[in-house]
Order: sequence, then C-alpha cells, then structure tokens
Amino acid sequence: MGRRKKFTEPLPRQVDMFLEMLAAERGAALNTLESYQRDLGDFTVFAKSKRQNAVDADADLIRQYLRHLDSTGMAARTQARRLSALRQFFRFLYAERMRSDDPTAVIDSPKIGRALPKYLSEEEVDRLLVCAAAHAGAEGKRLVALMEILYATGLRVSELVGLPLRAVSRDGLMLMVRGKGGKERMVPLSEPAAEAIRDYLEVRERFVPKTAKAQKASAPFLFPSRAKDGHLTRARFAQTLKELAIEAALEPRRVSPHVLRHSFASHLLAHGADLRALQQMLGHADISTTQIYTHVLDERLKRLVNTAHPLAETP
Repeated sequence: MGRRKKFTEPLPRQVDMFLEMLAAERGAALNTLESYQRDLGDFTVFAKSKRQNAVDADADLIRQYLRHLDSTGMAARTQARRLSALRQFFRFLYAERMRSDDPTAVIDSPKIGRALPKYLSEEEVDRLLVCAAAHAGAEGKRLVALMEILYATGLRVSELVGLPLRAVSRDGLMLMVRGKGGKERMVPLSEPAAEAIRDYLEVRERFVPKTAKAQKASAPFLFPSRAKDGHLTRARFAQTLKELAIEAALEPRRVSPHVLRHSFASHLLAHGADLRALQQMLGHADISTTQIYTHVLDERLKRLVNTAHPLAETP
C-alpha cells in the first residue's frame, strides 16, 4: 500500500477491506488508494473525537464532519471529494452486509462550480517546444520526446513517464497506453512526436541505469532512470517543465503536465476534433468528463458567427 499517513488510532479493518477491494476489483492506482486512505483516516479521527466508531457512523455524524471541514476553510471541491470517499466506503459496507443501511444516502453534496480547465495558447506551447529543441545532447532529445508526446497525445503525466518501451507501435505512429483501472487505449502520434521518439531512441541507452547494464537486466520503460520505479519520476518531469517555462518566458506556475494535457484537448477541439474521439484519446470513462472542454466549442461558434454569418460586420 506504500506510505501511510500516521493517525493517532489505527484504521478500522473494514477500511483495509475496502481498499483491498478497490485494488483487486477496480484496479485502483496507488495514489488513488492513498487518497482514500487519508480521507477515511481523517473521518476516523473525527469520529473518535466525538467518541464514536467511524464504521457505525450515522447521517448526523457525517453532517457534523462536513460542517467541521467547512469551518476549517476547506474548499467545497475538497469537501465533496471527502464525502465521495465516505459514500463509496459506506456503500461497500452495505453491499457486503456489514451495515443494514447507507448513512450517506440522505447527505447532499457541497455545491461547487465547475472550473474551466487552465490551458496555454498554441503560441505559448510552440515557445515551449522551440526551447526544448534548443537543448543539446541526449538530455535534449529526451526532453523533446517527452514534450512532443505529451502535446500530441494529452497523456496523464503518470502514463507518460511510465510508458513501457513496447508501448510504441512497430511503425512508430501509435502508442498503446494503459490508463486508469488498467484500461488500454490506442493513441495516434503526430509526425513531430513520432520523429522525436525515433531521435530519442538513438540515445535512450544512455539513460539505462549502470546496475541494469551490469546485470544485463532489461530496462522495460521508454524513459528509464535510476529512480526506484525504474523510470523518470513525475516530480522530476514537472520540475523540468517549470525550468522550460522560464526559458520560454512563461510564468512557471502556469505550466504543468496537466496544463499541457488541457492544452492538447482544447486545441484539438478548437480545430474541429470530435468530442467522442477526444474522450477516447484522453482515456475518460465518461463523456461528461470530456465535456469540460466545450468552452472551446463555444468560442469557436462565436468566431464562426462573427466571421461567416451573412450579417456579420466585415472590416
């Protein structure tokens, strides 16, 4: 399960059973499991402070907990995530007949507005790519490959750094990506991305750890490193991206792997991509998640009306 947050009291065994179910039946990632663990652990501590058992909590205790979170100034979105963890936990207990009811069924979720995704303009992304291409040597070729793949595919950063070498198709034009829940999807590569991968593969051997070479062990990842997991870490790539932003005269706080994922999606839609196709490329389980990008479609329609409509004013 990885590192656990230290709580004053051990987590109930039912929480461990719930986490084991998420891992075994739903293929939940380690980060997801740790998030549920923290959220349920926090509720366990709160219930303890009220001299109650978290597993036996009723709706009133859960409402008290939500009021407590609100009083600390916690964002509504974070409160909603905490409640979602509780909902799934108590539904699990009910389904497994460890409880005769689900106390969250009568709890309303905190009202939150859906924030529009932050993304860069096409010109700003171009500046990042140009700066990446200016880096020399093997490090430069790896950086260009990372950037071109990310902008061409919109991969999650964990998917990007953890790509296996075999993910690249034989013709070099497709990637086989394993996303959330272990679901696989095929994502096409742009020509610049395919070319960047070809150039990088010529120097990839330089990033294979010496220990692996000495033991003649295989280096299964596209971006191998000496890190514990055997591949470039998310943190290291994110830091490199911040440094690249400075070189491109962009505010580092505006640039992250997830912002580039949003940029990929927004730019693709702006150029006429189909929402369903975008859903498949991003690996969204539900089309409603992809619909956060429809603000781009709204802007495109406005431009269309202003430029193509017979009554539109022309300069």
